[in-house]
Amino acid sequence: MMNAATAANSSVYSQTQCILLSSDVRGSIPYLNERKSRLVVRAGGGGRPPKEDGEKQQQQQQQPVSLRLDDVNPVGLGRRSRQLFDEVWRKFSGLGQISGTIRSDDQEALDALLVREGPMCEFAIPGAQNTTVLVVGATSRIGRIVVRKLMLRGYAVKALVRRADQEVVELLPRSVEIVIGDVGDPATVKAAVEGCNKIIYCATARSAITGDLFRVDHRGVSNLTKAFQDHNNKLAQSRAGKSSKSKLLIAKFKSASSLNGWQVRQGTYFQDVVATKYDGGMDAKFEFNENGDAVFSGYVFNRGGYVELSKKLSLPLGYTLDRYEGLVLSVGGNGRSYVLILEAGPSADPSQSRLYFARISTKVGFCRVRVPFSSFRPVKPDDPVLDPFLVHTLKIRFEPRRQRPVEGNATMKQDLRSFKLILEYIKVLPTGQETDFVLVSCSGLGIEPSRREQVLKAKRAGEDSLRRSGLGYTIVRPGPLQEEPGGQRALIFDQGNRISQGISCADVADICVKALHDTTARNKSFDVCYEYIAEDGRELYELVAHLPDKANNYLTPALSVLEKNT
Repeated sequence: MMNAATAANSSVYSQTQCILLSSDVRGSIPYLNERKSRLVVRAGGGGRPPKEDGEKQQQQQQQPVSLRLDDVNPVGLGRRSRQLFDEVWRKFSGLGQISGTIRSDDQEALDALLVREGPMCEFAIPGAQNTTVLVVGATSRIGRIVVRKLMLRGYAVKALVRRADQEVVELLPRSVEIVIGDVGDPATVKAAVEGCNKIIYCATARSAITGDLFRVDHRGVSNLTKAFQDHNNKLAQSRAGKSSKSKLLIAKFKSASSLNGWQVRQGTYFQDVVATKYDGGMDAKFEFNENGDAVFSGYVFNRGGYVELSKKLSLPLGYTLDRYEGLVLSVGGNGRSYVLILEAGPSADPSQSRLYFARISTKVGFCRVRVPFSSFRPVKPDDPVLDPFLVHTLKIRFEPRRQRPVEGNATMKQDLRSFKLILEYIKVLPTGQETDFVLVSCSGLGIEPSRREQVLKAKRAGEDSLRRSGLGYTIVRPGPLQEEPGGQRALIFDQGNRISQGISCADVADICVKALHDTTARNKSFDVCYEYIAEDGRELYELVAHLPDKANNYLTPALSVLEKNT
């Protein structure tokens, strides 16, 4: 015997005829223009149509159908098909719900609804049992759903919370390992990342006070990335450098002998006979000072002048840079910007070498700078893209013409023609396949105008520290959060701050969980919201709209068209 829900589903299915167009094939089928045709959902008794209707249908089938290019509108009809699917799906899923089992005042029931509702739940993730995920902000609107989605898929979950009182404990499942600490405290963060393989950061500041925003959204992310990097480095050392997360050391400046092979040279981009009479000259040096630091410093008073530090690379036997993703530098100084230059070509014939450059910015004090090989551009536009396999020389160049005053030192006079760069190490990052750190940021929508600038400044600073860290990252910027079940509506993934709608917390949580093992999500930042009708002239931005379901991984095709290292 079939139960009432099954019988109702069967009855509705037999009585409803509809046309549903999948968003995955959108753009590949010539749809009719939505103004000249429409999709029809017809409900009937399932009997044979009257004779007149049959004759009319036969006449319509005999009439030739002509389509012109002007009649094709895949965006509009694709949107119409998804709207129809949303409506029909809600009716089907509603028939399977047992009324009276969910109470509005029952927190556990609400969590179960948000986690399990919709077609997004896939409960089998290969390798999940061997993966420990640290959820920061586990009691937030998104965090508590993330925790339950992870546990349903078999992950081991650690939750970093500020306090473990009864109210907080009741919000989390009993099998979650709770770590008490503050993201603004490096010591407690270091203990939290022990034994973790991945991090999902959902924490947000509780107020718009600048100090609170800086502590959670900026310093908190920075502390987590540094602690996680140290943890991965410790693992790599214990495995004798055989870990997949091991970096290849290019240079480590820990003694005067480590400066051997580095050369300082000067140059100019152009010659001006008149201007050279008034040039103040330029000078630079690279030395190991009494404090134990390797310092590249000097000044450039010439128009069009520059100074640079260079070295011919010598890699261990069997290692080539094409196996790696990019460079990471640990540097300090006075906050100047520099140009990294890679010289690539046959080492036996220097005349065939080509130059590729990427600009980097540093901060006052120490910081890590991550530079993917994909960000290097040829000096000569006609040259091919960089092939890391052929790189043989690295250069660090300072030029005064592109310098900007350092923020925060407005009261102090800054001479933009002088520089000081302290080098700690230069490494190359392994080519990772998956994301290490998922950060839930924000798009700025739904925030009060009076505090939007402060919030976005702190959020963007946190994003920047994650990009610089060298970890594989995914940065999600959702629209205004809504409390409703996930998997019910199509989503738009975009880049460029163009979204205008909200999104449910459950959908954001599902994106975070899926991004952990999706190779297309690595090193990408994107905005996400519910599908909407775009403004005139911006329709093409909807080509990345996808409908979440259990049969296909909507995240992979959605993110594959977006830019990396953003």
